[in-house]
Amino acid sequence: MPPSIPKISPALWSGSTHDPFIWPGKLRGAATAGGLAPLRGAVMGDWLVQIAGTPEGARLATLLALMSAVAHAAFGALQKGRHDPWLSRGAIDGWLVVISAPVALFVVPWPTGQVAFLLAGALVIHFAYKVTMALSYERAAYTVVYPVVRGTGPLVTVLAASVIFHEHFTLVQWLGVMCLSGGILMLAFVNLRENKLDLRAMQIGLLWALAAGIIVAIYTTYDAYGIRQAADPFTFLAWFFFITALDFPILATIRYRRMDNPPALGPLMLRGFFGSFIAWLSFGGVMLATRLDKVGEAAVLRETSTVFAALIGYFILGETVGKRRAALMALVALGAVIVEMGG
Repeated sequence: MPPSIPKISPALWSGSTHDPFIWPGKLRGAATAGGLAPLRGAVMGDWLVQIAGTPEGARLATLLALMSAVAHAAFGALQKGRHDPWLSRGAIDGWLVVISAPVALFVVPWPTGQVAFLLAGALVIHFAYKVTMALSYERAAYTVVYPVVRGTGPLVTVLAASVIFHEHFTLVQWLGVMCLSGGILMLAFVNLRENKLDLRAMQIGLLWALAAGIIVAIYTTYDAYGIRQAADPFTFLAWFFFITALDFPILATIRYRRMDNPPALGPLMLRGFFGSFIAWLSFGGVMLATRLDKVGEAAVLRETSTVFAALIGYFILGETVGKRRAALMALVALGAVIVEMGG
């Protein structure tokens, strides 16, 4: 007896405006025994679309946003201080192209013209984000840059989401946002006071970090809009990671060849390999969360990454946290709880 075919949403196969091009292998696989594996991604995407806006979807969005926060903290720890930031990002993006291309080309449905246009815009926005992050890391300490970027993003994202997606936070939730962003920015101030690097370079680095934080809000809102336009959210994710990772490997290669004493490729490529999978969890998790529930809440929860980053620094990297940092970390966590519970 031939295996039963899972039910797929008509939107995935019809000629609607959201209809993606279906890779022929999917149709061939559906007609043969053991050929159901290519359909599983479509089934999963269809299920996510169906639970979006439901209590089940909200719970899953919370878990995905927190997973994204943990992954982003690990991502930052992986990048911290070992290699030139341009080379690190180039190695990560190079592996992202390698692991994402087969998924984009052969597993998920192809994007429509509208989604392809949005992906092109994402390439520009994320390139600007990666450049500002690299410039800020060049001039200022990681412990100063990272909190400024993460503390600026939620404030702007919540405001943008209220305009674009008509999401409105309660007064209690706004209190939570202020606690979270305020705690993160005060953490940056504490780190700045204790840093003994060149003041001028630190000021320039902070300006780039502030620009990066604003771009974080822009790409969070833009990506949330883009993934909502795709009938299958995994189509947007796979093509997003493939397309937006094409730029930095080129820049990193040029930079590497111009170095007088370039680092060994082995450790750099190994770091990039692990970083690419963490990037899938970090960026993919938060984008799926914004597809399932409110964009602002997902953005706020993701910025608890500063807490996880500090915990990683303390337990794994052997860094000192101190009473002031611990208190500010508690304030950040409290802000996230208030946002989540105050809706």
